[in-house]
Amino acid sequence: MDDSYFDVGGDGRLTLIPGRQGLRQVLYYRDPGNYQFRKSDYPWLARVRVIVQGGGGGAAGARANSGQLVAQPGGAGGGYAESLIDVSALGATETIVVGAGGSAGGPATDGGSGGASSFGGVCTANGGPGGAAVMTSGTAAASFSGTAGAFAGIGDYVQGGGAGGGALRLTGGEGQSGQGGESRLGHGGYQRASSSAGGNPRGNGAGAGGALARDGVP
Repeated sequence: MDDSYFDVGGDGRLTLIPGRQGLRQVLYYRDPGNYQFRKSDYPWLARVRVIVQGGGGGAAGARANSGQLVAQPGGAGGGYAESLIDVSALGATETIVVGAGGSAGGPATDGGSGGASSFGGVCTANGGPGGAAVMTSGTAAASFSGTAGAFAGIGDYVQGGGAGGGALRLTGGEGQSGQGGESRLGHGGYQRASSSAGGNPRGNGAGAGGALARDGVP
């Protein structure tokens, strides 16, 4: 018998030593919402490795007058965190929160911020701020800064989110919106140089690309 992994209990039965078998099970929580992790459901548990990704920010919409242009910055990426937690540090029940991506804004309203994701109070990843509706319809050259990424949260390893790109107008017919911010687990939505909503992010936790409108086309 290899006593690195096995033990003989007082009743003579051969048992596995908790925590010596490595990874036993992987749980994924992808849909936004609240969930419960109950320690009693895993009697063999020795420790958990937690990875959480905050939601990415949405971006503002755009509407331009005839012969004019509007371009908006991109939403920022959400933060990322991970922790290795010993079973002794877990409560009987830990709440898991999966943050939603930020909502799309209107032509004059900011994009919504992404929601924070967390495991109990020991591992938290902040959501990315939404892109602001900063550019109004016009023809004069204008530029606006991007959207600051999410701050780092709580955990053994934490990382903030990527910034959303800034917006630029050269004339009433030429400009470019901002790209969505990157996240650890996703890519930001692409920027626009033609009239349309910004590109959707790919993966998890990245920000939305900013919208662009010109010549009366939303």
